[in-house]
Amino acid sequence: MTLSTPTIEPRYFRDVIGHLPTGVTVVAGREPATGAPAGLVVGTFQSLSLDPPLVTFSVATTSSSWPKIRSGHFSASVLADDQHHVCKALSSKQSDKFAQLDWSESAEGSPQITGAHAWIDCAPRHELEGGDHVIVVAEVLRLEAGHGQPLIFHRGQLGTYQQPQA
Repeated sequence: MTLSTPTIEPRYFRDVIGHLPTGVTVVAGREPATGAPAGLVVGTFQSLSLDPPLVTFSVATTSSSWPKIRSGHFSASVLADDQHHVCKALSSKQSDKFAQLDWSESAEGSPQITGAHAWIDCAPRHELEGGDHVIVVAEVLRLEAGHGQPLIFHRGQLGTYQQPQA
């Protein structure tokens, strides 16, 4: 018996999967040739393993930002609910995405967004093929929690998390 795979229209797939809320995380590092900060926004950042501490996220194979930082350490800044402007700046195609942002260097020398909900310094370990994306597995080197609430992406819009009333 042969199973046939239905054809799923990409836009419909995106719309349905958009019902799953995700965090908004900036992955940022330094370009090896220039030392300039480079980064991108991902909505797929998550923990993978506690022992050893590993995280994972995926990046479109067409990304022009990931190749700039893939070979070195990077910092993941989990954006806070008041950082819509950071998401917009780092999702743009402008040459210096960090020009208007408040950031500092992590212990590893990677850009960390000031005021983020959390920071995770990482070293990439593996890249796996995943259709039109690359799945990145990274080792966690150090991490720190910030304050406030996380920025959430849900059904095509940025929003906030609200705890249920007891």
